[in-house]
Amino acid sequence: MADQESVAETQGGVPKHGMPVIAAIVPKDSTDRRVPVTPESARAFVLAGWTVRVPRGSGLGCGHADDEYEAVGALLCDEAELLAGADVALCVNMPSDSFVDSIPPGVIVAGFLDPFARPDRIAKLADRGVTSLALELVPRTTIAQSMDGLSSQASLAGYAAVVLAASRLTKALPMMSTPAGTIKPARVLVVGTGVAGLQAIATAVRLGARVMAYDVRPTAKEQVESLGAKFAKIDLGETGETSGGYAKELTEAQLDMQREQLTKLCAESDVIVTTAQIFGRPAPVIVTADMVRAMKPGSVVVDAAISTGGNVEVAKPGEEIEFAGVTVIGDPLLPSRVARDASQVLASNFVSLLMRVIDSDTKQLRDPANDEILSGVLLTHGGVVRDERVVKLIESPSVGGAR
Repeated sequence: MADQESVAETQGGVPKHGMPVIAAIVPKDSTDRRVPVTPESARAFVLAGWTVRVPRGSGLGCGHADDEYEAVGALLCDEAELLAGADVALCVNMPSDSFVDSIPPGVIVAGFLDPFARPDRIAKLADRGVTSLALELVPRTTIAQSMDGLSSQASLAGYAAVVLAASRLTKALPMMSTPAGTIKPARVLVVGTGVAGLQAIATAVRLGARVMAYDVRPTAKEQVESLGAKFAKIDLGETGETSGGYAKELTEAQLDMQREQLTKLCAESDVIVTTAQIFGRPAPVIVTADMVRAMKPGSVVVDAAISTGGNVEVAKPGEEIEFAGVTVIGDPLLPSRVARDASQVLASNFVSLLMRVIDSDTKQLRDPANDEILSGVLLTHGGVVRDERVVKLIESPSVGGAR
């Protein structure tokens, strides 16, 4: 280790002594094959004078060998050595409770921290004096696009959902003319037209399916039609979107109207991909058990919103089940199915974010009062949870009792 570090200190003529140390956290027992640091992003950090530590063998799941990391100046080490003297710890998903307990005070943790589902862990980070940057909280503004991890991963999730559905479907997606007759194209219904939904639509259209899309936001119609799909018009009264571009939560009466009118669309579909999510809230149940029963045997449903509760009543997190002859898939790690590309764009998000918010000379965060992006993503700092929404969850009796 010492020899490796001495070589790294002079590699490429870039001195690293005294510069920030970045540790890539990749739990061995994780089923997620994505990594927060790729050889490409490690090179960007190293050229900027930062030191990068990567666990041995951690990149194999997404197609990166150890020697690729070494070639760009990253340091390979065991998990026990990762955080020793580290300034920043990058993770794809929130580390385990035991790992949180091992993080030294003053370390900056950045990644998808799931603050609304696991406020107890956020409270623990604050109690330990750990500064944390939540990628979920990156503002949805033009200037922050290169740091928007939710969007980069959602796009790949939409693609993976359609490819997964096609692999399980009992018929082909495109129309085919054969000497034995013409095969009709499959009908695909995409529910939710955010980043994941739009990519699902584009992928299904490219594969030759007849695509119908639905979203509660009327403004989505133009985007859907520009991709070559049809927009399903369902009148729910007044709907809209938040200032961040997310769909507003529907009333119970509107949800009932939506389900009634969606039943026919579901019955006509060979594939349904659901992607509808509400930021900071559980995903709404849109496709009921009766809607799935109405589908033809051999059809496929992929719930791409299962990580936040799911849009499909019968979907189960992490499982592929058969319900009334229909394959229902609830995969919370769809981007991991294309782990190499998902890691590439996520690692790029980290590079853009850290280069903006951390002063490479002082190894400290810049002043959040002067940066709307840092102010948005800074979840815990100085022993305090800064997001009032998360504070309310922490102070609720159930979470407070757990602490």
